[in-house]
Amino acid sequence: MTHTSRIPSSPPSHGWDIHCHTVFSDGTETPETLVDQARALSLDGVGISDHDTTAGWQHAEQAAHEAGMPLLRGTEITADDEGISVHMLAFQYDPRSRHICELFERTRASRLERTKRMVALLAQDYPISWNSVLEQVREGEQTTIGRPHIADALVAAGVYENRSAAFADAVSATSKYYIPTPSPTTHQVVKAVGEAGGVSIVAHAGDLSRNRSLISDAQLEALIDEGLDGLEVWHRGNPPEQRERLLALARAHGLLVTGGSDWHGKGKPNRLGENLTDDDTVDEIVRRGAIPLWR
Repeated sequence: MTHTSRIPSSPPSHGWDIHCHTVFSDGTETPETLVDQARALSLDGVGISDHDTTAGWQHAEQAAHEAGMPLLRGTEITADDEGISVHMLAFQYDPRSRHICELFERTRASRLERTKRMVALLAQDYPISWNSVLEQVREGEQTTIGRPHIADALVAAGVYENRSAAFADAVSATSKYYIPTPSPTTHQVVKAVGEAGGVSIVAHAGDLSRNRSLISDAQLEALIDEGLDGLEVWHRGNPPEQRERLLALARAHGLLVTGGSDWHGKGKPNRLGENLTDDDTVDEIVRRGAIPLWR
């Protein structure tokens, strides 16, 4: 699918923050707080995109309706492409789609088991336990549990000052305690999102802090051939040269170009609204999606 609007060479100065996480995955704030803060910043709209779940959608919908704030509904899906961890944003899909529900169920179960195994390893050297990790979980079984909750347990135990410090050390992907998350392939994700009538976007594809190797142009072009809709270019993790690479790909293939803060509340230094998606692109996401924009 080709996006016919002009692709800008610089991030928009106003628009939507569509890459945001809440307590239903690894964020520290509720969907209600997300909406309130987006309104306080006078954003044109906001998107919820918790990891591998739609559990926070209903709360965000209620808050957005009460605040008069338009809401884009989405999910960030952890995927794998030839050994490279790839995060994919899926927007405006039918949450009742059998394929995508099964994908989330498998990923969440795998993520939970992997987290338990990491905690068992860490507990040999640090004063944490599975119970102390569960104490960091805000929404019980509705929460997608992962490394951020381990980091918060280490902070609560006084091992680190904050979550970022834990991620720079014991919880990092290069730590001896790290266990990769069993994930669907990027190709499976594009197919599942497409079957659910949604829009798929590769998040922060140029962020070298996440992978020793980045997903290549050839890998991205294979996904484009299978129906990938866009690339998240405006993200703090993408350095200037990677933004140029991703913009060139987007222009060559008529892709959507999005931006987002990757806000996690107090869980990351990322500021809500620091990177945005323009109104025309949001309109196109909604036009392609299976469900209407929530107002």
